[in-house]
Amino acid sequence: MNLIQILLPVYDNAGKALDRALYAKVREELISEFGGLTTYSRAPATGLWAETRDEVVKDDIVVYEVMVPALDRGWWARYRRRLETRFAQEEVVIRAMAVEKL
Repeated sequence: MNLIQILLPVYDNAGKALDRALYAKVREELISEFGGLTTYSRAPATGLWAETRDEVVKDDIVVYEVMVPALDRGWWARYRRRLETRFAQEEVVIRAMAVEKL
């Protein structure tokens, strides 16, 4: 079993809140494709990374999760590219972790 996490920005590159319809579309797509999802969106998480040695960038994110029995890397790569276009991002992080249901 694999846990897939999609990290989506809350704000665009100018600092304006992104349209809620973007998130609704992602929810609909994931539920349609995988039968369900978990969202962490009430209190956005904060991502920090170093652009340069002296510049740290902050981004508020929401996390969407789905569990899948098999990892289809091609499907997820295509979906990541669609999300990058839709959310106008250089990169949307999608990560997978092997998990064991207890």
